[in-house]
Amino acid sequence: MPEKQFRFLVEGGKATAGPPIGSSLGPLGLNVLMVVEKINEATAEFMGMRVPVEVTVNTDTKEFWIKVGTPSVAALIVKEASVGKGSGNPGKEYVGNISMDAVVKIAKIKMPDLRVKTLKAASKQVIGTCVSMGIKVDGKEPKQVLKEIDAGQYDSILGD
Repeated sequence: MPEKQFRFLVEGGKATAGPPIGSSLGPLGLNVLMVVEKINEATAEFMGMRVPVEVTVNTDTKEFWIKVGTPSVAALIVKEASVGKGSGNPGKEYVGNISMDAVVKIAKIKMPDLRVKTLKAASKQVIGTCVSMGIKVDGKEPKQVLKEIDAGQYDSILGD
């Protein structure tokens, strides 16, 4: 059962049969439109964000499987903060604000990819990304929130 794997970075819910998907899968004799349809169904919740997608194809039976990754932490923060992009001058200029609940939500989504053991550690990584993007957390500078987490102020939310 020879299998081939392909990795694509697609915009959530907006994959097309054109390159790179069509040119990679077409020569294998797959129904590319069917694959694109499945990808769009699986990535619909990430509309407007770039999502990694892995397509595994059995070249004998023409069966395929789709595995959808998650967008980057930065992309999830941009979506939650409703900003176009991060600050060009982080630390001095802030372009948005997200709630601590949004930080925890992003941390839960990305936890399998972050190589951390606790929600607290995952949340601290998300806030670290906020630092480099110029995004405030609950209206405060992200570094201040990190100090508050270390002091135990958010233990009730983070469960540690």
